[in-house]
Amino acid sequence: MPKKIDWLYARKSCVTCQKAKAYTEGAEIKVGETVDANKTKIGPDEALALLQSKAITKVVASKGKNTIRLDLKKDAPENETILASIIGPTGNLRAPTAIIGKTLLVGFNEESYRDVLGV
Repeated sequence: MPKKIDWLYARKSCVTCQKAKAYTEGAEIKVGETVDANKTKIGPDEALALLQSKAITKVVASKGKNTIRLDLKKDAPENETILASIIGPTGNLRAPTAIIGKTLLVGFNEESYRDVLGV
């Protein structure tokens, strides 16, 4: 059964978002709700509220080749640690960001997408 991205936060003009889109289309991954990051800004408080409202237990954040994995249930990192991984230089949630089940996947790294999505 193909995996599904429940929620995707992305910008059409973003090169990294385009790479994520190409990967998901190539792997035939369905996307539920898509939020345009150009129209909807998600700051630090809103990002933390999103994690709580979606009951996120894992964060996988990639910047280039570096990937940070946070287990919010087991390790319970400080909010500052979480925000350092998911908030970009503009002060908003980084794009692309996807919610797959209870995992928040930030940025694009093919290996991370493969691991989280199973394809």
